[in-house]
Order: sequence, then C-alpha cells, then structure tokens
Amino acid sequence: TWYPDENRWSHTQMTRMILKIVLCLLLQQPLLCSSFTPSTTLLHGRTTNPLLGETHADTTSLFMSTQEDDDSPSDVEEPENEAPESEALKWARNQVEEESSSVTGKDNDGDHDVSARTKKKKFVVVGAGWGGWGAAKALCESGLGSEEAEIIILDALPDPTGRTPYVSKTKKPVEAGTRGFWFDYPNINSMVEQLGMSEDDVFTPFTNSSFYSPDGLEATAPVFSTAKFPEFPDSIPFLSGLSQNPIPKLPSPLGQVLATFPLFERIPLADRASMVGLLLATVDCLGGDEAVQVQYDRMTAHELFIRFRLSPRLVEDFIKPTLLVGLFKPPEELSALVVMELLYYYALAHVDSFDVRWIKNGTVADSLISPLAHYLINDYKLTVKGGCRVGQIRLAENTDSSSSAPKKVDSLDYSTFDGKTGTINDIDGIVLALTCRGMQAVVGASPELARIPQLSNAASLKGIDVISVRLWLDRTVPTRTPANVFSRFSELRGAGGTFFMLDQMQAGHEQELWGEDEPQGSVVACDFYNAGALLALSDEDIVDTLMKDLLPSAVSAFGNAQVVDSWVGRYPGAVSWFAPGTFNKRPALQGVPESISNMVCAGDWVRMGDQEHGAKGLCQERAYVSGLQAGNLLLNRENVGKEHPVLQVRKDE
Repeated sequence: TWYPDENRWSHTQMTRMILKIVLCLLLQQPLLCSSFTPSTTLLHGRTTNPLLGETHADTTSLFMSTQEDDDSPSDVEEPENEAPESEALKWARNQVEEESSSVTGKDNDGDHDVSARTKKKKFVVVGAGWGGWGAAKALCESGLGSEEAEIIILDALPDPTGRTPYVSKTKKPVEAGTRGFWFDYPNINSMVEQLGMSEDDVFTPFTNSSFYSPDGLEATAPVFSTAKFPEFPDSIPFLSGLSQNPIPKLPSPLGQVLATFPLFERIPLADRASMVGLLLATVDCLGGDEAVQVQYDRMTAHELFIRFRLSPRLVEDFIKPTLLVGLFKPPEELSALVVMELLYYYALAHVDSFDVRWIKNGTVADSLISPLAHYLINDYKLTVKGGCRVGQIRLAENTDSSSSAPKKVDSLDYSTFDGKTGTINDIDGIVLALTCRGMQAVVGASPELARIPQLSNAASLKGIDVISVRLWLDRTVPTRTPANVFSRFSELRGAGGTFFMLDQMQAGHEQELWGEDEPQGSVVACDFYNAGALLALSDEDIVDTLMKDLLPSAVSAFGNAQVVDSWVGRYPGAVSWFAPGTFNKRPALQGVPESISNMVCAGDWVRMGDQEHGAKGLCQERAYVSGLQAGNLLLNRENVGKEHPVLQVRKDE
C-alpha cells in the first residue's frame, strides 16, 4: 500500500514484490509492473501466500500492465520439452495470472467485472455499550463478510467483550449499576434467542418492587401481567369470590389502578387518581408534532405536574423517587417531554409495561455482552480494541467542486493505557456510540468536529453522577421484594437510591456472588443517581450511610447485619441528563449528513427522527435499537449489504 505522506510502500508489499520478481525470473516470465510511482492504480484484495505461510488482508496489487494487449503468462510461448513445473512455480504462475486478470477487470473466464470487489470496506464503531454492540451486530450481519468489510469496535474498557470479569480488590464480581429488563424489550429478547440462550436461563421471573420512605413501606409495584385480586372478607359475597383470582386485562390505565389498589399502603386513592392529568398531557404531547414536543421539552416536569394538578403527595412519595432512579434527576431538573415519554413507555402504554426482570446469574456483561461478542468475533471476524481512548477524528478533504459538499471521516487516533498510540486510516463509515462525556472528549480533541454546531452542542450536554455499592453481609436479610427504591430520605442528599437483594435474584448462585470466599449471607447492590453531593464522601462514609441510616430504616433486619466486605464504584457524569430545553442539542441518529456523510450516532440519548422507536428514556432496549439503526444507516449510505431487522414494541392500547 502506498503511503504518500511518508513517501513509501508498506513493508508487506515490498516483500511480496521482491518475491514475485525472483519467481518471475525463475519462470522467465515478464514482470507486469512498469513503475513504483504513486500514480500506479491500487487494487485492494486479499491474498494468501503459501510460501510465507500467512494471509495478508487489505493488501495491494502492484502488477500493472503497460501494454494495451494482454501480456498474461498464458500468452507467452513455452519451450518444447519443458521440464514439469514444481508446485512453487505453478503457484507463481497462478499468482501472475490472477494479478493480470485483476488489472484488466476480468476473472479467469475473461467476462466478469470484479472491480466492485477490489476495495475492502472499513467500518469503525466508537463505544462498546449497548448502542455500539448493536451497530457492530448490524454491520457484521449485513452479508458483506470479512473478505469485503473490516469492522472494528473500540472502547476505553480494558475488555469490552465481557469475557474478563469485573471484580473488586477481593476478587468478588461487581457491576456499575444494576439494570432491569422491562416487558417491552423485543430486540434484546430476540438477540437472546438468536444466540441460542433461553430467556428463563438468562433472566429472573418478573419481580415486584417496593418503595420505602422514612415512614416505612410506601408502595409496592406489582407484576401486572400476573396480578391477582387481594383476599376479600367472606362477608362480602361478590368480592370474596374474586379473592386471589387473576385481574382481567383491562385497558390502560384502568388495569394499573385496579392492580395497584391493594399495594399502595400509604398513598390515598384520591392522590393516586390525580395521575389522570398525566394521561391528558401525554395525549397532547406525544400525539402532536415535533413543534409541540419542543414546547413540552422547555418545561420542567415539576411545572407539568403543577399545571395538570397532580397530587403533591403522589409526586413526592411515588413519582419523584421513580424519576430519580429512572431518569436520575428530580422533576424540577428534567424535561417534561422526556418524563412523559418514560412514564408512557413504562406505565401507560400497556397494563404490564412496568413489569421488570433482572439478570439471573452474574452481570449484564458476562450474561449478554460476552456471548454476543463471542458470536461476532468468531463468526464475522469482528476486531475489538479494548483499553483504547479515541482522540482526534479527521475528515477527508473535500474533492467535490462545491465547497458545501459533505466531507467524510477518513481516520482517527487512539491511545492506550500503557501510553501507546495508534491510527485507523481509510474509514468508510463510523458510528459514535458515546455517552455525553465521551462525546465531550472526542469533539474536544477533533477541531474539525468542533466546528460543526450540532456536534459542539451535543458535546456541551452534561451527564449525571452515579455511585454503585456492593455489600457482602454476615447474615441473610429477608425483604418483601428483591428490588427496592429509597424515597424522601434526607441522607440521600438529593440523590435517588435503590437496593437489590442479589442473593434473592440469583438464588442458587451464591458462590458466584461471593467469588473465592465462602458464602455467608445476603449480597446487596445499592446504586445512587444524581449523586454529586455524595461523591465527596469516603467509601467508608458511604457504606456507613447505607448500613446505619438507609437500609435499617427501610427494613429493620438490616440493623442486625454486619458488613463482611464492600466495594464502591464512582462514575461522575456517566449517564445522560435530559434537562429542560436539551432536546434539540442531543445528537441525531443520522449524525450531521449535510456536513459529514459517513458518520452516524447511537445511544439512548440520540434523537431518532423518522426512525423513532417505541422504547423510551434511559433504556437498554432503546440504546441497542439505536445501534442497529445506526449500522443500517451506514450500509444504506454506502449502498452495500442488507439491513438488520428492527422489531417494534406492541401497538398502544
């Protein structure tokens, strides 16, 4: 391959050239090459060299005929009584014939144009979250094959494939946040099936969730798909006959009201009924055009709740803690538009939309990402570069006569944790599957990207601080539900808080939860969102806050437990913040096609436009789907391959 900036050929090509000169001399055949100048036409392909014992990918043919007639070896007279050719000489003759046919644009039959196969496509995915893996999957399964396309995914994690366990200093498994899988995750569920896994083996059953305040248990979110009537007194003939029978699938939101009737211990019915106002706002907002949605985006969720007369008790005790653990900010700091999208997707579209399940054994990384990565690496030769931070992204010079024609991403630089640097050149398409913090870093290091207003706006958005904690206790603590939410605790300092009983969720896998140690008691995963006021605390202070204040106030049995081991992970600015007025600043799935033709974006925070999906909010399904769609967009723009199917959520009731 010719490198004009460095005025040299690649060493691999020089080695091949010298070898072929020698073999052609042995054959007494003409060498089909007139010069080594940069003007020589470069035909990309893939050649296996049996003499060198290796395969050269993305190599370049240097054999160019300078004559108008065909000078292939088959046209050269051979002497009579020629000795039989050795296998090496036969291979050399075939190599020259193949090179000659490549030059003329014909195969060995002389009538098939092979020029379309001469350049290998190169697609790069930056970021290995759900969006990045979705994009990699769409590109890998496009039908191009490793001979026609090279697909590379980069991430700052040392091993983004999930094969290397993420463990504490004491070798116990940990995870940055406990993530649920809601009822309407059709594309992730389809991926699980495609990988040959059973959902029952990967996920827990759908579980209840409890909400705790300093006053005790406030409410329990039911499993709506299996909700039953409570026990009614025998003295009420009609109702007693319904006891413990399944609740009929009534239209939303009537079904939710009926299913939650016995489970909201402290929130009166009149307060719960005030949520009808949200339904009216949702119809107005989500049923309107983008101009209406932008108006709602400028409003805070707090203003929305006041305008539509939601009960302050309902907001403080139920909706606010739900938002703090669902969108990671209180209502006064969230866009009304995104809040309504979230509540509609999770609570109003269908009776069972709020049903959630969890990973049954291990983590999201080793249960889902690892088998997906193994499949793409083994079956499609996906290249994974872990421990790489992407720096400058460069654009190719505009070769169009019009100065307004879009440019293309041509190359990017990256650095590794051990101080090494690298460059990926000749990029045909790129997916930026980044968080807002990653976008800040990449755009900040890339002057050409920073000049584009849409990208600099996206880089200006801020993220939300997260703290994850894992506690290993000396005894088992029983709780009403395995998934739980903290509400209105002053010790949270404005953060949202959750705690998950992993020993209940992953029953039967206690040894895995304890790593190399003997299992003793409960293992609790606690997460804090909007945790900026807690970041200044030491690890010991955070653990003490949980064990002395929060957990015993929610479930008194925690007061008798002692911490055997603990781990604290801090992630400043790690998740997207849907602040009021930020809708138009979020990156578009389509990228900025009028400025850069071969760049698209993925992630739960992207605006999908005409390809909007039913999955909303900070949602694993939405991030994964955005990646699939980003990969499809690149394939369409390059006019290659086939699109990956994208499954839609169920139709609204």
